Formats: sequence, C-alpha cells, structure tokens
Amino acid sequence: MLGHSRFRHRLTTALATLGLLTAGAAVQATATATPAQAATTHRVLFDNAHAETAGNADWIISTSQPDPLGQNSSPSVEKDWTGALSSWGVALQKTGGYSQKTLPSGSSLSYGGSSTTDLSNFDTLVLPEPNTLFTTAEKTAIMNFVKNGGGLFMISDHTGADRNNDGYDAVEIFNDLMTNNSVDSTDPFGFSVDSLSISSDYPTAISDSTDPVLHGSFGNVTKSLIASGTTATLKPSDNPSVKGLLYRTGYSGNTGAFFATSTFGSGRVAFWGDSSPIDDGTGQSGNTLYDGWNDSGATNAALALNATAWLAGAGTSSGGGGSGTCTAAQLLGNNGFESGATTWSGTSGVITNSTGESARTGSYYAWLNGYGSANTDTLSQSVTVPSGCTTATLSFYLHVDTAETTTSTAYDTLKVQVLNSSGTVLGTLATYSNLNAATGYTQRSFNLASYAGQTVTLKFTGTEGSTLQTSFVIDDTALNVS
Repeated sequence: MLGHSRFRHRLTTALATLGLLTAGAAVQATATATPAQAATTHRVLFDNAHAETAGNADWIISTSQPDPLGQNSSPSVEKDWTGALSSWGVALQKTGGYSQKTLPSGSSLSYGGSSTTDLSNFDTLVLPEPNTLFTTAEKTAIMNFVKNGGGLFMISDHTGADRNNDGYDAVEIFNDLMTNNSVDSTDPFGFSVDSLSISSDYPTAISDSTDPVLHGSFGNVTKSLIASGTTATLKPSDNPSVKGLLYRTGYSGNTGAFFATSTFGSGRVAFWGDSSPIDDGTGQSGNTLYDGWNDSGATNAALALNATAWLAGAGTSSGGGGSGTCTAAQLLGNNGFESGATTWSGTSGVITNSTGESARTGSYYAWLNGYGSANTDTLSQSVTVPSGCTTATLSFYLHVDTAETTTSTAYDTLKVQVLNSSGTVLGTLATYSNLNAATGYTQRSFNLASYAGQTVTLKFTGTEGSTLQTSFVIDDTALNVS
C-alpha cells in the first residue's frame, strides 16, 4: 500500500442491500441533524482558459485548478498559492467569505450547464487579460451571466500585447465581446477599450466618498498603476450607469478612464486598463514578473478586492447563479476513484488499487486507516452545489472491517463532514466506527440541499487508535443534484 505496511483480515466482498441512511441502516453510527445554512459565500471564477499564462503572463491564483485549495487549504501568505494573482486569491480566501475556482486551460465558459465550473454556480467572473477570442457560445454565456445578475471583471492590457501571437490582444478581445455577441451588441456596458499603449502613469481616483469600489471594506483607493496599459472611452448615452473611477493623468469625463464600472441587466461590470496592478511579482518559474500589487505609489490591492466584493453583490448572495436554474447532474470528480489519486485531496496512498481490500466496482477505491497503530487519514473534495437545486444527495458505499473484538467501545472512527472554504466544519453528517464492521459494502446517503448556492468541502477523516486495525473503505461516491 504505497510504502505502508497494513494488517487486516481480507474479506470476501458481499454487497449489502442498497438504501438511504436510516437509523436502522446505520446501526451504531452517530448522525447529526441536517446542518444549518452557512453564512453567505461569494463565489468567484478566475478564467485560465484563454491563454492567461501565455508568454510572461501568469494570471492565475494557483496552479491547483480548478480548486486552489488543492495546493493549500488554509493559505496565510501569497506564496502558499503559486501564480502572479495569488496575492489576490489568498487575500479573498483569508476573509472566509469567498470560494474561488479557476476555469482550467482547455475548458470553455458556459452558462446553464452541468459542469461545476459553469457560470451559473458563480457570482463573479474574472477575465485577467485573455489572449484568445471568446467563441460565439462563450460570449453568449458571459453576456447572459451578467444580464441575470453576475459580476464581470474585465482586465485589459495595452494594445499589441498579443502574448500567444494568435493575432488578438485583450483590447480586441474585449471589444469583440461587447460588439459581436448574440445578447446585446449595442454598446451594452457603455464603454469601449482604447487601442493605446500607455507606458507609465499613476491614475488618480475621483472624489466620491460613497463609491463602494473606491471606499470599501478592503480600504480606500487613491491611485492605481499603469506599466504599459490602456484606458476606456465612456459612452453614458448608451448606458447611463457607466462611471469612471480612476483616470489617466490629465483626463476626466468620458475619456481616459483607467478603471470604470457599469451595470447590465441585473449584473455588474468592472474594467481595468492594465494587468500590471494585479501582478504580485511571484508565480511559476520562467516568467518575468513585477510586483504591481504592492506598488508603494498605488493602492491596487484595495481596488481589486473592493471591486471583487462589489461585483459579487456587496454583501448579498445574488449573482449569475441566482437565476434559480438547476440542471440534473452528478457533481463529484473521479467519483469512483478509477482515475487514481486525482481530483481528491488527502493522505498519500488513500486512493489505491491494492489487493489488501476490494473495490466495490472497478479497480480503485479509498482505504482509510487499517494500520493497527495510531494514525489519521483524510480524503476530501470541494464542490459547488448550484443555487437553483432543491435536491442534493451525497452518497457513497462504505465497508468497515476491524480486528477489534469489543461490541461496545468505538476505538477507531470515520467522520463524514461538510466544511466551508476556510476549513470550518459546517456539519458532521455521520460518525462510523469499528462497531460498524460488516461484510461487504453498504450505501450511505445524506441530504445536502441546505448547501445550495455554496461551495463546500466534503471530507472523510479516519482516526485509528494505538492497537488493532480498523479499515474504512469507500467506493462509488456521488453528489446528485436536481
């Protein structure tokens, strides 16, 4: 078992009768009441499906994608996650009020689909200097997402910043989104991105003490940074809600807006004219990066974080996922463990095809504990339960075998819990022990509908005492929503 010596009784698999977890089916398993709804979590999707790491760009919050928690579940400093946007991601994570995902390279933006990275599962979409055109379907998805209440963060760069040499830079890509889509191509946001390459400047914020982006919970904004960037031209006659917040030196009104906000339908939009302010100077090796996030002449961190909060609903749970739609789907990745040690996080060697135990189906399964000595094994996966779903059922098959002989004392335990993005336990679904030992697998099921609209972590924690092994064996997991 991947370097571990385990002691156990090899049992012949005999499948138990299937059924929902009831008091009778989970004899001697301690279950709690349905967990209470957690506090509002703002759900943010960072795009990395449009060449955001081409050339020296490294516009990602973490190399662990889609879930940055796979790299470090409790980041405290920006280098706990790897990427030039990790300062941004870690700052949000540390508040405890945000769940974040990345749309990985090779994926596509969608809205109203069954994928866990579908826009219907998020409040805000961040587009950090995309370098490939959005497809027709993607543009429709983005526009409908915003129209139905989503937040869109558009971060450009200077004209000619074609990092992957495909003929398109972020200026052209954003203008194409706004003028060539199937939802509204008549200047929907009230601005266009200028074809400019401004070498350097410290754009200044307007005087507006009531603006939540300039004066939000993350601090006050005074200046930003241009290190080869562009601006936008505002057109309030097309959309009266458009507003310039920071301007290039010498500009005001409808020209030279370096940071602007707007609304479209029920949603919100923010535009930033350069990617330099969000660059924290560290990322994947081989890239030349600069620390604009902490530039002493600007307040870029406060601007990015306040804008994210505003786009996500500024303290509300409304967003693109708030339309109430739900597509029936199974949401867990690698749910039968047949892809090996991927998607799930946990103790090394827990996912295995060892012959020491038997998979219920296929070859791989998850094997927690069974060492006959004091140890703790964990297995977890983060998942977003769509807000429009009224049914969300977690199920898995569990087999327990033990060398313990007691019929009254739980020496070894397996807890099944739901955690938020900060690692706080929201609810303990059940606790199994050596007293649940039986031949074969038994299906266990739980209602997670109360977590609709949230990103949660499903976690199994096995704890074994100092002597006599107990093995907790899991296979064929599922989180079915409808």
